Amino acid sequence: MQRRSFLAGAAALALSPAAPARADTVKVRIGVGGKPLLYYLPLTIAERKGFFKEEGIEADINDFGGGARSLQALIGGSVDIVTGAYEHTIRMQAKGQDVRAVCELGRFPAIVIGVRKDLADTVKSAADLKGRKIGVTAPGSSTSLTAQYAMLKAGLKATDAALIGVGGGAGAIAAMKKGEIDAISHLDPVIAKLEADGDIKVIIDTRTEAGTRALFGGPNPAAVVYTKQDWIERHAAATQKVVNAFAKSLKWIVAASPEEIADTVPPAYHFGDKPLYVQAVKNSLESYSRTGVPTQEGMASVLELVRTLDPELQGAKIDLAATVEDRFVKRAMG
Repeated sequence: MQRRSFLAGAAALALSPAAPARADTVKVRIGVGGKPLLYYLPLTIAERKGFFKEEGIEADINDFGGGARSLQALIGGSVDIVTGAYEHTIRMQAKGQDVRAVCELGRFPAIVIGVRKDLADTVKSAADLKGRKIGVTAPGSSTSLTAQYAMLKAGLKATDAALIGVGGGAGAIAAMKKGEIDAISHLDPVIAKLEADGDIKVIIDTRTEAGTRALFGGPNPAAVVYTKQDWIERHAAATQKVVNAFAKSLKWIVAASPEEIADTVPPAYHFGDKPLYVQAVKNSLESYSRTGVPTQEGMASVLELVRTLDPELQGAKIDLAATVEDRFVKRAMG
């Protein structure tokens, strides 16, 4: 899709009145690992702007605090759909589980690695993280994998630092301020708050294409909407409705100002500093998907990432085409 037509559609959406809730409502249980994070902004926007209701979806959103836990909930059957990292679809295929992304939300990870300010003179790069405690949303999540990959690229082992789960919100900020962790691999608005307060110095930043390519060597699709293929087959109509809502959300985000976005999310997401949240949105806007479809280059980049980190995947045959089911989002985006 050309950017001009995308923006035109987004502008039309922003100006159109909200449709009334549909009569044929379907309940869908959605898992997420740290909903206040800007990584998952399209989910919050779809909820707050009423896009799920417009599509006849009663969204039962469950926040598990970390992406790995959301995945476990999907496999365990306690949620139907997850907003989480694309790499989970690859890992599940290697384990014989057919899990597919139906909509890309983030084309860059938007994950930032920062070190505690009092350690900035000694921890200047990922190579200096050996023996340190790194705060992540949850072990096994995309924030932890990014930290491990950065260490491997710097010549360290993935086990050379301790990964400490600090959650996706205020707990992560508190852990850094209390000195419980030496570094953090996390997302906005947590990173924006720690930067503004002078608590960290950023050493790796994947909120932009340049920063993403510097670490991963190419684009790296991040947050997606994924579910089991058998759920898609049994609930194709509901899948389309959910994807329609996320497509509306992506278009709205592109058309809206950072201030409008800040006004739309729950005030608690601001961490008591709305102007700072607005800045955090500005920092992350480049990362959101414009098409809803991950690129082949990006999917290959993620495959290299997980193969580098997981010996079990190094010899596994992965069909990247089977990690994505893009017919719904192509229809939704027009």
